[in-house]
Amino acid sequence: MDIMPAVGFSPYTLYSREEWARLREDTPLTLTEADIENLSGVTERVSTDEVVDVYLPLSRLLNLYVEASQGLHGITEEFLRKGNGKIPFVIGLAGSVAAGKSTSARVLQALLARWPSHPNVALVPTDGFLFPNAVLEDRGLMTRKGFPESYDLPTLLNFLGDVKSGKARVEAPVYSHVVYDVLQGQTLAVEHPDIVIVEGLNVLQPAILPKDGETIPFVSDFFDFSIYIDAAEALVERWYVERFLRLRQTAFRDPAAYFHRYASLSEVEAREVALSLWRTINLINLHENILPTRQRADLILRKGAGHAVESVALRKL
Repeated sequence: MDIMPAVGFSPYTLYSREEWARLREDTPLTLTEADIENLSGVTERVSTDEVVDVYLPLSRLLNLYVEASQGLHGITEEFLRKGNGKIPFVIGLAGSVAAGKSTSARVLQALLARWPSHPNVALVPTDGFLFPNAVLEDRGLMTRKGFPESYDLPTLLNFLGDVKSGKARVEAPVYSHVVYDVLQGQTLAVEHPDIVIVEGLNVLQPAILPKDGETIPFVSDFFDFSIYIDAAEALVERWYVERFLRLRQTAFRDPAAYFHRYASLSEVEAREVALSLWRTINLINLHENILPTRQRADLILRKGAGHAVESVALRKL
């Protein structure tokens, strides 16, 4: 799973964590220790050092991108003699199950919201755009949940189209990992956003180009910047199993939880179930749909043991 090819041209510049950390310059840390603790995930604990070394420089870079985009939009509005409408900057964040996408997205949301030029930062997980379980069961797709065909793509595209058209209020469906289903009647309201972070497994997947030229846009067409959370396959498998074992002792104990039946398993039994789910569903999705999109990202965060980012690859301009 090398980011950089052994020979030939690479579209990326690779930075060690130490090299990347120096690009922070004088960007202040605007999160407290308590903030950082609250942003951590079930198994991936983001440290203050990692926020300072990795996410602060990234927030500085993204701030420059956002301000440049806002300036370009303002000039275009002036040229076209239109009103002062605001078009959100959209960031796509992709990667495998258990790679730590949600935690990275939350940290970025918190940091970016503290820059004065874009205080309203929305985070939208694409889990909400999965078809409800009833639909997946009817179509025989429950074991393909998280694969591209399990998403309500028209609804997701309409949502992103409304966001990019500057619509003042846009609503996204909400997903519960406890009941393992879309929550009917519940929505996430995105109002007047400066930035929208769209986080999900397959958000960087390209559309299939039609022969007649009447192309249908795909999710990544709406992104101004994209990030891929990367790690060695063996590490992601280990993190998936660790998360499953942790949830077995916490969320799975809720009688309303979809996976409540696993709460009574022994650790050995639970580990076997987790490995089976990983290897028969999530690993296949990683190989077929997620990993092939990695090189489409503008920036790749490469993690090592302990969920810590060890290197950063930034696409060359």
